[in-house]
Amino acid sequence: MRKHENRGMNDTTSPAKTSATNIKKPGWLAAFRVYLEPASWRMLCLGFSAGLPLLLVLGTLSFRLREAGIDRSTIGFLSWVGLAYGFKWVWSPLVDRLPLPLLTRWLGRRRSWLLLAQLTVVAGLIGMALFDPQVALEPVVWCALVVAFASATQDIALDAFRIESADAQHQAALAATYQTGYRLAMIWAGAGVLWVAARAAGASEAAYMHTAWQVAYLVMAASMSLGVLTVLLSPEPAPRDMPPARNATEWLRGALIEPFAEFIRRYRWQAALILGLIAIYRISDVVMGIMANPFYVDMGYTKDEVAAVTKVFGVIMTLLGAFIGGVLSMRLGVMRILMLGAVLSAITNLLFAWLATRGHDLTALVWVISADNLASGIASAAFIAYLSSLTNVNYSATQYALFSSMMLLAPKWLAGFSGVYVDAHGYEAFFTSTALLGAPVLLLVWLASRILPVAHGTHAAEATATPE
Repeated sequence: MRKHENRGMNDTTSPAKTSATNIKKPGWLAAFRVYLEPASWRMLCLGFSAGLPLLLVLGTLSFRLREAGIDRSTIGFLSWVGLAYGFKWVWSPLVDRLPLPLLTRWLGRRRSWLLLAQLTVVAGLIGMALFDPQVALEPVVWCALVVAFASATQDIALDAFRIESADAQHQAALAATYQTGYRLAMIWAGAGVLWVAARAAGASEAAYMHTAWQVAYLVMAASMSLGVLTVLLSPEPAPRDMPPARNATEWLRGALIEPFAEFIRRYRWQAALILGLIAIYRISDVVMGIMANPFYVDMGYTKDEVAAVTKVFGVIMTLLGAFIGGVLSMRLGVMRILMLGAVLSAITNLLFAWLATRGHDLTALVWVISADNLASGIASAAFIAYLSSLTNVNYSATQYALFSSMMLLAPKWLAGFSGVYVDAHGYEAFFTSTALLGAPVLLLVWLASRILPVAHGTHAAEATATPE
């Protein structure tokens, strides 16, 4: 009788522990060799297609609009286009459950949505290329919305594709290669698109040339072909049978309500702990990052200095950190590296506080940026692996979209007050305060590691469903 009463708790803890202890950890060579597997290369290419649209509807678009003479207030309001990424969980159940006519039968559930989203991104980028914001701003905005919505949809399908393509032990490595592709795409969509536009403008001295931006955005649209070809050439993850719904109400319950209800049932009160950790894990980095560029300007760093340091040293260290985080997570466990990433994120913010006392010191900037991006890469690889382990493979798209959306909502809201804080207290106090914001994160990671160990070798949801 007592065993029956405790069954629910056992289903949420014991199997995960058993799975974690029974799976033999790979050696260091085997841990590194995972990056040579086809799945890792696929994630590299798909990560590129996921990262490409982001800046093209945010930072790069803002640069283009300002060059075209659009006022700063309008540009600020247009940044709300990026909210599509924060609310992608709203339509994620449809991506998880709704088959697409013809495409699903041809490519499968995940690849069909990936291909549709990618082709829609291409169409939106072509539209942004053809319309001139100086004379037709509204069509450009609508095309940007299409790109943002399709890009967020691609993220939903891609997260599910990645989670279902490998066991939990390999998720950190896939996350690392995904991040690598994502970062490379952001370089191409940031510095690369400016370089293409400058080359297309030639010797023209005009501040703005629509034709130059037209060429640049068409090149970006063509660059999406890497992701399209990868989808067409990749195998579909093993399909999971879902019982057919008897009516529309039952379908809506299964698609919209059940993914969230299943998570609550699985973890019960512990779900609050998990969601709390997800909501604030990156709070130090996100809040600090808002004031990073104004800080560089106020310290007297030139555009060339900032670009060279952040785009060269910063990117290299982020990629290095992602690979290190993936290897360490496989070798030492996700929760340990999650704690390490949280500690390093807080420490690097203190380095920025030290940098604020140095004035214009380029050497110090290189070292601080390198350390900060290395820490960010390690933390991100472990965090993505952790989120992946929490999903039930039957609702992977919906649940992961919820997790990845909520991890930015609170930090982004709080970051809105960062400028006011700097004006009142200065940069040194600001960076110190952002480091202190990471203290609750350390406590939550410690609690999560003790109460909710991550399953290795299988998804956590599968482990919790193991029969007695």
